[in-house]
Amino acid sequence: MNTPQHPINTVTLAFTGASGMPYGIRLLECLLQSGKTVWLLYSQAAQIVARQEMNLTLPASPSECQAFLCERYQVSPAQLRVFGKDEWFAPSASGTNPADVMIVCPASMGVVAAIAHGTSDHLIERAADVCIKERRPLIIVPRETPLSALHLENLLKLSQLGVVILPPSPGFYHHPSTLNDLIDFVVARILDQLRIPHRLMNKWGEEN
Repeated sequence: MNTPQHPINTVTLAFTGASGMPYGIRLLECLLQSGKTVWLLYSQAAQIVARQEMNLTLPASPSECQAFLCERYQVSPAQLRVFGKDEWFAPSASGTNPADVMIVCPASMGVVAAIAHGTSDHLIERAADVCIKERRPLIIVPRETPLSALHLENLLKLSQLGVVILPPSPGFYHHPSTLNDLIDFVVARILDQLRIPHRLMNKWGEEN
């Protein structure tokens, strides 16, 4: 990955239709709590997954979704902006105004393939394409199992371009006792990549 040379202030976060929405929602919460500005992108499939996995209804209208999430997390619209998949005037659509980093969490294999091949059919894919061409950090959290040869080839291609491939594979050495502990393990690994401080779990070698 192109390691951030400056503090992370602005994050593009994308939700796709892969299973694993609790990771993305928890990551959004942590980013906002740490004072980061978040540009949120989400697909229609992500709305379906959020409802099925978390009983969470994300409004279809980006403006309504932004109002809903700002109220949920008690942040201002300046800190959390939501964009639809066809909003080509969103900041993240251009190399002249990219975020400091982009995270796709969870990432479907369809979106992974599109990013790997540069199709840029909607804003999530275009924003990722911008990160790659501008050499900005891009983290992809792919949620699929088992992985086919096609999946592995696409992930390898992205890794060779400097993209961080961070599968949501929680460890058990911290003795998790709840589902939230497992979710926090993965979110902590993402924040560690960006050098964003957190207290989601103790670092290796720290006292409990």
